[in-house]
Amino acid sequence: MADLELQHRGGDLGNPEVSADIPPTHDIQHAVVEQTPAVPYFKLLVAGFSFFCAGINDGTLGPLIPYIIDTFHIGTGEIAIIYGATFAGWFLAAATNPVLTAHLTLGQLLAVGAALQLLAQSLRPVGGGDAGGLALFCVTFFLQSLGMAYQDSHANTFVSGIANVPHRWISFIHACYALGCFLGPLVATGFATAKRTAAAPVDGWRMVYFVFIGIGVLNMVGVAMAFQDSLWSKQNIPSTTTTNNEPRQKGTTRAAFQEMSVLLRSKSLWLLSLFYFFNLGALLTAGGWVVEFLTTVRGGSLARMGYVPTGYYGGLLLGRLLLAEPTFRLGERRMLLAYSAVCVALQLVFWLQPNVIASAAALSLMGFFFGPFFATGMSVASKLFPKKSQPAALGFIFVLAQAGGAIFPSVTGLVATSVGVAVLQPVVLSLIVASAFCWYLVPGVPSHNE
Repeated sequence: MADLELQHRGGDLGNPEVSADIPPTHDIQHAVVEQTPAVPYFKLLVAGFSFFCAGINDGTLGPLIPYIIDTFHIGTGEIAIIYGATFAGWFLAAATNPVLTAHLTLGQLLAVGAALQLLAQSLRPVGGGDAGGLALFCVTFFLQSLGMAYQDSHANTFVSGIANVPHRWISFIHACYALGCFLGPLVATGFATAKRTAAAPVDGWRMVYFVFIGIGVLNMVGVAMAFQDSLWSKQNIPSTTTTNNEPRQKGTTRAAFQEMSVLLRSKSLWLLSLFYFFNLGALLTAGGWVVEFLTTVRGGSLARMGYVPTGYYGGLLLGRLLLAEPTFRLGERRMLLAYSAVCVALQLVFWLQPNVIASAAALSLMGFFFGPFFATGMSVASKLFPKKSQPAALGFIFVLAQAGGAIFPSVTGLVATSVGVAVLQPVVLSLIVASAFCWYLVPGVPSHNE
């Protein structure tokens, strides 16, 4: 504003009375620097850790599927129940998120999400190998996804609103997710392949959830410390002429649904949501079923194939760290389309040649080029929607994305019961193409200069 004012009054600079009112240039620069908000590093770390928790949860399931099938004496069709329960959690979050956002503060929303995830991890070591144990195990995925939806969607919205280069911070928290996915298979396979001792209270593969309980406690503590400024406060509800609190709350709820109904008529919202729906569906379907595919179709050793997702998610981690800035500077639209073309080629390599090592290498490279998709889409979304609509818009997009990550692995498992797990390959390929097509249709955003 100071620069604009100087330009507007530039014709009067020769007037000593006017010139005396204009502060020196270095004072203006100093004032601008002072007005730049500080980066909330601790909150960013806690937001990143919440994504790490989500990543280690998602990265663990794929390597454990063969052990889950063996323990509960089920087939791939029953594994679809787990993904279905995950989708139910995300769906409920999508329906309730506008109301909760209207009545709860950021700290309270994050705390609710962290508490639900801790509860889910605490219940997973419980239960036997019977139908009741399987039912309880599936319910935990509903609770986990509901908690992830509340915490991660609002953590993502918080980070996207940071004034200082938000695309880098969005890349950071999503790299934390990839780090969790990278470590998940290592931890899960290590516990699952270890010999069970007489002192062990549960099956070897379930022991991993005791580690996750500890991680969940850290997540809760981090939220309580970093977001304590809003954890114990009340949501600011606009005052009305009535003194009764109930009409104000109903008005706030009504306003939240009205805002959401307006957003749902936005073409950009649906295109971005479908892009994420297909993209995360491809990412988690490939990572979730690759171990079962390599052991049953390619004849790989279970003890060794359990580590293959580590290479896949390791590529995802590197992609989110290394490709974020080039993608931003060279143009998000063209770069994601180029990455999609590369992923299609790598998926064809994974599908059409039978060598296990070559398949694992192609999968890892595909993970690398998948890396910048999520953060880039969120960065674009933050520019397409006005500031006041971003919490609802980004929350909806995020939840629908995770729904895709639950539905398509579930559908893959159901189809695999009749035609075999080899169906994984055409499913993933179709999802990559569909996500690229939706991204092509997303409206462009103004060019950015840093």
